[in-house]
Amino acid sequence: MSHISFSELKNWDFCPFYHKLVHIDKLKGFEGNEYTAFGSAIHKECEVAVVDRDADLREESLKSFLDEIRSTPSCENKKLLKEMKTQGEAILPEILPALEGFFENYEVLSVEEQLYEPIKDFVESEVNFKGYIDLVLKTDDGKVHIIDWKTCSWGWDSRRKADPMVTYQLTFYKHYYAKKHNIDPENIETYFALLKRTAKTNKVEIFRVSSGKKRTENALNLLFRALKNIGSNMCIKNRLSCKGRFGYCDFYKTEHCP
Repeated sequence: MSHISFSELKNWDFCPFYHKLVHIDKLKGFEGNEYTAFGSAIHKECEVAVVDRDADLREESLKSFLDEIRSTPSCENKKLLKEMKTQGEAILPEILPALEGFFENYEVLSVEEQLYEPIKDFVESEVNFKGYIDLVLKTDDGKVHIIDWKTCSWGWDSRRKADPMVTYQLTFYKHYYAKKHNIDPENIETYFALLKRTAKTNKVEIFRVSSGKKRTENALNLLFRALKNIGSNMCIKNRLSCKGRFGYCDFYKTEHCP
């Protein structure tokens, strides 16, 4: 393998056999729905908002929303489409005020910045970490701020905000961004920005995720363990993942995973 992304690592952590089916055998697992399409569409509009602060986001962004959501094969719920249009209308005007209220004066360093950095500490093979950082800002104090947009319904509880398999994404982004730009990780801070579809107020919530040395070490150990197992073709089924919060695994009791 030439590279690994955080989403691929999450699939391996979920179930090594599921990882094999999707990433090695190239079978189709979860392909998205209206909610993931909403997330993709609003990500694009966040990019427009921060790059061109004077852009008229209303009409163009909502057309983009609907086009993106309608392109999803499973999108047949017209009522949900109408709700998402209204929700998008409410979220978009709050993006810039949320950033300006949280960070005050800032400079946009990049949007959708690609990471493709060698995983140097893994000596068994040459593999790169691949990812895309939604937004990178720099404030007057010289700090660099990495932000990842996340869409959700009303918000996240404290357990989800602290879940390693959620927060490690930012840990890896901080680690490999620092490597790419040869800067001290101590000068980088990381955040999730929640875009909340059904919240009555505070539709854009920004919160910091700390990624110190211990968390970074734990994240890298998980990554190395995954790479070693993938390289050794160790594809053990995690039976605890057959049924989760949102239903059964895509391959549960199919010909691929009886």
